[in-house]
Amino acid sequence: MASPRQRAQRWRAVQYAVLLLIVVAVVLLADWGQLRRAFFNWELVQEQFPDVITIALKNTIIYTACGFAFGLVLGLVLALMRLSSVGPYRWLATFVIELFRGLPALVVFIGLSVGFSLAFPDREIPFGNLGIVTLALGLVGGAYMAETIRAGIQAVPKGQMEAARSLGMSHSRAMISVVIPQAFRIILPPLTNELILLTKDSSLVYILGLALADYELTKFGREAMNANANMTPLVVVALCYLLITVPLSIVVRRMESRAERAR
Repeated sequence: MASPRQRAQRWRAVQYAVLLLIVVAVVLLADWGQLRRAFFNWELVQEQFPDVITIALKNTIIYTACGFAFGLVLGLVLALMRLSSVGPYRWLATFVIELFRGLPALVVFIGLSVGFSLAFPDREIPFGNLGIVTLALGLVGGAYMAETIRAGIQAVPKGQMEAARSLGMSHSRAMISVVIPQAFRIILPPLTNELILLTKDSSLVYILGLALADYELTKFGREAMNANANMTPLVVVALCYLLITVPLSIVVRRMESRAERAR
C-alpha cells in the first residue's frame, strides 16, 4: 500500500501531465497566424508610439497619483474620525466609508460628472476632468484606505501612546509624532496594493468626454482598436499597465518580506 507521501507525489504527477496535455493541445490546435494578425500586428504597434507613452501612460500616472494623494489624505481623516471619542465624527466617517466602499467606482464617476453639473449648473469642478477623476478615485480609494489606516493605528502597541503622554505630549501630538508614523510602516504594503487598484480604476475615465490630450491608456487603446479593427492596440496598452503594476507588486513583496524578517 502506498504511503501518503507516495500518493501525493502520484497526484502531483497526474496534475503535471494534465497541464502538459492542455499546453500541447493549445499549441497544436490554435491558429497562431490569426492570433498574430489580430493581437501582434507590428505595424500597428509602431503606430501607437510615441503617443501611448507621452499621452496615455502619462495621463494614467497623473490620474492615479492625484487620486491616491487625495484618497490618502481623506482616508487618514476618516480613520481618525472612526477612532474619535466624539460620536457624530464616528457616525459620519462610518457612513462615508460604507457608502463609497459599497458603490462601484463607475457609479461614483457618473455621479460626480453628471450630479455636480445638475446640482450646480453655473459651476464646474476645478481642473475639469482631472478634478473629477481625482475626486472619484480619491473617494473610492479613501474609503478603503481609511479602514487600512485605522487597522494600522490600532496595531501600534498602546504602550507607545502611553509613553508619549508620559513625556508630556498631548494626545494629538502623540498621535501625529509617534503613532501614525509607526502605523504607516505597518500598512505600506496594503496601501501600495490600493495604488495598483487605483491605477486600473483610472480606466473608468473613458466615460467622460475627453480630448486626445486627456486620454488615458484604456481610452487610448479602445479608440485605436476601433479605428483599426484590430486588438493590437489593447495589447500595447496592457503592456503599459504592466510597466506600472509589476514594479509596484515587486515593491509590495519586498516590503512584506522585510516586515516578516523584522518580526
